[in-house]
Amino acid sequence: MSTISKVAERAGVSRTTVSHAINHADRVSKELRERVEQAIRELGYRPNPQARSLRTGRTDTVAMLIPDIRNPFYPELVKTAQSELENVGLDMLIFNTDVPGGHSQDHGREYLKQIRNRRVDGLIVGDFALHGMHEVLEDIDIPTVFIGHLPNQAVDSIRLDDFGGGYLMGEYLARQGHRRIAHVTGPDFFSEAMARADGFEKALSDNGVAIDPALRFTGSYLAPSGREAAAWLKREHGYALPTAVFFANYLMASGALTEFYDSGISVPGQLAVAVFDDLPQLEYVRPRLTRVGNSPATLARQATTMLLERLNGSFTGPARTATVPSILHPYDSA
Repeated sequence: MSTISKVAERAGVSRTTVSHAINHADRVSKELRERVEQAIRELGYRPNPQARSLRTGRTDTVAMLIPDIRNPFYPELVKTAQSELENVGLDMLIFNTDVPGGHSQDHGREYLKQIRNRRVDGLIVGDFALHGMHEVLEDIDIPTVFIGHLPNQAVDSIRLDDFGGGYLMGEYLARQGHRRIAHVTGPDFFSEAMARADGFEKALSDNGVAIDPALRFTGSYLAPSGREAAAWLKREHGYALPTAVFFANYLMASGALTEFYDSGISVPGQLAVAVFDDLPQLEYVRPRLTRVGNSPATLARQATTMLLERLNGSFTGPARTATVPSILHPYDSA
């Protein structure tokens, strides 16, 4: 097995020089560093991460909390953040708090305890992962970035312009000539969902479209509730369907599209469908869904940049809040 002593012997330097080349490259000359790196490659030496952590006070690990691994938004978020961190030599630990299963608070507290015990260098929190317990971030003692609408300003956060995205879609549908528009919102205890709904209805009002409470259905953000919404729409308004329906996320839209197809309702022939989300998977849905939002990858990249600025000391100011704009993509469905 290769050891630091064997690396030092092969490179013709002391063990201290090898340690500096690995952990504090700025303390050795370029020539010595290259000799050590060459010896490491030839011997296949791998530094002990625990020992390195004790010396540097860093674990080179970032934790990420997400609320639902089954929701296609979050794998894309995780994949992008992981790639960005790998580019600078950092590993990632992923924790799923399972919000749909009703375990988020128990899991959230337990995972935060594990994160402290593992002494990770930083933390990224995916919006609903700490639903109902955002106050715990006020006591977090490592650099942290929250993705979503953070009620307090305990840590850095980055959010999508949900109100603006809802407004863009409402304006678009109104300008397409729709006057009876059904609206399937997310849960009213999620601020993001309400921001989307408020923006959408404000745009309808601004464009002379009446807000009809009888055409509003509160969903769960999950696919089954989208199917339930479609069944409700047929049951309550089958005699005179609205001309369009807006879903607050793709999962609900996917459930509804299944119900519409099974019921013989043509999209967009009989009913235009629009959605708030911008996921890679949407490229494989037909008809192509008219949508608004921004990609999880964009949010993850900017969140990772904010975290790295904290970790490398290039930003040391008070907690920041950044907003990513929503973008409208008109396609075939509406």
